Amino acid sequence: MTTAFTDRLNQPPKLRRDTLRIIPLGGLGDVGRNMAVLEFDGRLLIIDCGVLFPEDAQPGVDLILPDFDQIRDRLDDVAAIVLTHGHEDHIGAVPYLLRLKPDIPLVGSQLTLAFVEAKLREHRITPYTLAVKEGQKESFGPFDCEFVAVNHSIPDALAVHVSTPAGTVLHTGDFKMDQLPLDGRITDLRAFARLGEQGVDLFMVDSTNAEVPGFTVGEQEIGPTLNSIFARARQKIVVASFSSHVHRVQQVLDAAATHGRKVAFVGRSMVRNMGIAAEMGYLHVPDDILVDVKRIDDLPDEQVVLMCTGSQGEPMAALGRIANRDHRVSVGPGDVVILASSLIPGNEHAVFRVVNGLMALGAEVVHKGNAKVHTSGHASAGELLYCYNIVRPKNVMPIHGEVRHLIANGRVAEATGIPEKNVVLAKDGHVVDLKDGVAKVVGEVPNGYVYVDGSSVGAISEADLKDRRILGDEGFISLFAVVNSETGALIAGPEIHARGVAEDDEVFERIRPEIIKALEQAVADQSNRRDTHQLQQVMRRVIGRYVSQRLRRRPMIIPIVIEA
Repeated sequence: MTTAFTDRLNQPPKLRRDTLRIIPLGGLGDVGRNMAVLEFDGRLLIIDCGVLFPEDAQPGVDLILPDFDQIRDRLDDVAAIVLTHGHEDHIGAVPYLLRLKPDIPLVGSQLTLAFVEAKLREHRITPYTLAVKEGQKESFGPFDCEFVAVNHSIPDALAVHVSTPAGTVLHTGDFKMDQLPLDGRITDLRAFARLGEQGVDLFMVDSTNAEVPGFTVGEQEIGPTLNSIFARARQKIVVASFSSHVHRVQQVLDAAATHGRKVAFVGRSMVRNMGIAAEMGYLHVPDDILVDVKRIDDLPDEQVVLMCTGSQGEPMAALGRIANRDHRVSVGPGDVVILASSLIPGNEHAVFRVVNGLMALGAEVVHKGNAKVHTSGHASAGELLYCYNIVRPKNVMPIHGEVRHLIANGRVAEATGIPEKNVVLAKDGHVVDLKDGVAKVVGEVPNGYVYVDGSSVGAISEADLKDRRILGDEGFISLFAVVNSETGALIAGPEIHARGVAEDDEVFERIRPEIIKALEQAVADQSNRRDTHQLQQVMRRVIGRYVSQRLRRRPMIIPIVIEA
C-alpha cells in the first residue's frame, strides 16, 4: 500500500488538464466529517459535506466541520454537492458551506434532500436542489454521474459513479450488503458489476467495518430482540438512537404496537426527521400510536415508549439530560433503556458515563454489548471482498474511517489481487491525482479542524481548547500587583486567587514573600524603564515553580501588573 500518514508532503503540482484530482477534506482518519472534492478542467464536484462530533478533549465544542479554506475562493467553480445519504456525518456541514454561497446545487435522494432542507430552513437558507434516484444519470460540468442504490442504516442511500475524460471514480458512500433489508432495497451489485466491466479507475470504499470479519448482521435480526425486551418490560421503555435511523425507529414503532404501548419522540432532531420520514412514506406509523411527550405523564408507565436522541453520550441530547436528571423525562427502578446504536470511536467514555448515570438511577440498560439491539450500517470485511471481486478496480482508495480502518480496508483489497502499489492510503488534506489509470498521492494541502462553538464558527483554535483542558484539569490562578509608575516600588499585592486547584488561598501565603522579593529584584534591574510584561512573567515563573513542586499541578496562571 502506498501511504504517507506521518510524512509532511509538499504542495501539490499544478493540476494538468488530463488529470482528475481528488482531495479528501474529511473522513480519512476520523469517523465523521466526510467530504471529498473532485477537480477536473477547472471545475469542482463535492461528494458529501458532514460534521464530526466532539470528544471529551474538545470541551465546549458543538460540532467539527471540514476545512473549507481550500475551496473558499473557488466556490463559483463548484458544479454541485452530491450527498450520498442523510446522516449528520455526511450532510451536517452543508448549511455552513452554503452560508458562503447559497446557490450551489445540492444533489441527492429524496429523503436525503428533505433532511438537508429542514436543516437549511433553520439557517434561513433556501437551496437549489436536484432529487435523483438509483439508475439516474446526470451531468454537472465535466462530471457525468450515475447513481447506484446501496443499503445502509438509513433509507435512500446512494453510491455515485463519476466519469470524466481523465478517468472514472466509484464512490460507495456508507453501505453494507444486507440481503433482507427492512425496506427491500439492497445494494445493487449488478450495477457495481456493470460499472466494473466498463472499467473503474478508482474505487473509493467505506472502511468503517473493515476490521470486522465476515458479514454485518442483518436488520431483521434486531426485531426479535426488541420484541423480547418489550414483552418482559413492566415499566417505561426509553430507546436511544441516531435521529436519522429510520429503520430502527420503524422497529421500535412495530414492537410498541405489538405490545400495546404508545411512543413519544423526544429531541428536536428526532421529532423533525421522523416527521419528514413519515410524511414521505419512509416511516410507517401504526394508527394512534404516537403521543406528544407532554402527554406521557397521563399514561401509565407500562404503556410508554420514549424514542430519543443521545445514543453517543452527547451531554445536551435527551438521553444525557435524562441521566443527569435535567429533563422532564425521568427514569428509575424497573425502567428499561435501550441504546440502539454502535459506538463511534472516541465516544466510549461519554457513552458509558451516561450508562452509569442511568444505572445509578435504577434503570436497566440494554446495549449492543449485552444484547442484539443494534447492527452496523457498514460492510464488514467479507462484504468488502465481494465488492472488490465484483468491481475489479484498477486502484482503490479506502475512505470513511480511522487510520486502522483504512489500513484494514487496504489489506482486504490486496487480498483480492489488487496490486499493493494501486492501494492508495491517504489522509485528510492529501491530494490524489488520477491520470492514465494510475492514482497516487502527489502532495498535501493545509487541512485542520474547524470548530463550531455556540454561534462562532472557526473562532476557536487548538490553543483555546488546550486552555480549556488546563482550566478543567488543573485549575486557574490569578495574581494582581500594583507598582509605582515612577519608582517601581510595590504599592499593593501581590493578591493571589485560585480556582479549581483544590487548595485554600492561604496555601499561597508562604510564596508571597518570594514573589515580592523577585518583583523588587526585577524592578531594580529596570532602573531606566518599566516593563510590566516582564514583571508579570516574573510572578508567573515564581508561583508556577512553587505550584509544580508543592502541589504537583500545572494550572493556568494569569499575572497582572499595573502602574499607578
